[in-house]
Parts: sequence; C-alpha cells; structure tokens
Amino acid sequence: MQPRNTEAIILRRTNYGEADRILNFLTPNLGKVSAIAKGVRRPKSKLAGGLELFAVSDITVAWGRGELGIITSARMQQFFGDILHDYDRMQVGYAIIKDINKATETIDEPEFYALLKRSLECLNNITIDSRIIELWFRLQLTGLLGHGINLTTDRTGQKLQQDQQYSYDYNEHALYSNPHGRLSGEHIKFLRLTRAKDPEVLRQVKGVEPLLDECIGLVRAIVT
Repeated sequence: MQPRNTEAIILRRTNYGEADRILNFLTPNLGKVSAIAKGVRRPKSKLAGGLELFAVSDITVAWGRGELGIITSARMQQFFGDILHDYDRMQVGYAIIKDINKATETIDEPEFYALLKRSLECLNNITIDSRIIELWFRLQLTGLLGHGINLTTDRTGQKLQQDQQYSYDYNEHALYSNPHGRLSGEHIKFLRLTRAKDPEVLRQVKGVEPLLDECIGLVRAIVT
C-alpha cells in the first residue's frame, strides 16, 4: 500500500522494544489503525511531539507486508491540554477514549471519530461541566451502537408522563412506571435535551445540577 496521510486521535500507546511504541488510533477516513512509531521514545525523536494523548494529529502511515503500519511522520494539530489540569475532567477523557476504543473493535463508522473529537473539544472547555459532557457522549454513543434509550414510550408502549416516576429495565432496554423509581419527568426531559443539543448549548441550561448524577448513573450502566 502507498503511504496514507490522515488526521488521527490516539486511543492507546504500548511500549515495544527499547525505543519503539505501538499505537492504536482512530481516523475519520481509515477507521481504526494500528502502527508502530520506531524510535519514538528516544529523546531526540522527531515523532514524539506529534503522538500525544488528548490531541488531534496529522499522521502519515506506510504499510509493508504485515498488518501493522509504520508511522513515518506525525505533526500535532490541536492539543487539548486543559483536560490534564483537572482530575475529574481527565478521568472522563480516559473513559471516553476507552469506550470509543471498545466500540470500534467491531464497528467502523466515521461518526465515532467525530464523536470522539467533539467530546475532547468540549472537555477542553473548562466552562462546561464534565458531567454534562460525559452524559452527552454516552447518549450519543448508545445511539451509534444501536441501543439508544427510548425517551418517548415505556416498555408497554405507553407515552412517558411528566408526573410519574420511572425505572429502567436493562433486559428490555426500556423505562417502566415505578412509584419508587429514581427517574422523574424532569430527568427524562433533561435526557431528551442532552441527546438533542451540543454541550456548548447545554452548559447554558439552568437548574440541571440535581439531575446530573442520576442521569449519568443510568447511561453508564447501559454503555457498560
């Protein structure tokens, strides 16, 4: 194959040998790629600065006879460095990368790259609560994976009511009415809004603080 140039976000880095590193990265046009960066761990490596986590890089990969590519050049386009200044934000970032890496093991769609890139862009904006970003990301991810939450009707097909409490049936992948349920009409309304709007918009919505933890708990359980 001829060398290919692509935008990429690193998902995983594994040290190999004395100075090399094997990288798994996601791209908008080549899907998920595994390649080796030879000598990248040496102090004077020209590749090192372009192969950081939490960054968008411009990478050129060449292939020989094996499936593992060889990275011949790497240049950082955008570094989301503010993620590293906050522990909670950083942990959300790692979780997002982990979930995307897992999701793309069997599915190869450009939408996963777009979702990953937008999530990191938003995490780098310290004015947006990291919990909002995590909730938004996981709702988008469940949709891409084909098991998004039904926020219109319950498991019996009845329209969800604002004045009722609900629980989630993980076997039937649907909400059901439960007087002792932890999800209220306000939770469902906020989940709908979060699925439909970008985090930049959601950060301006008032009064969501009491709803966040319960909503995040729900989507975490569904994704995992």
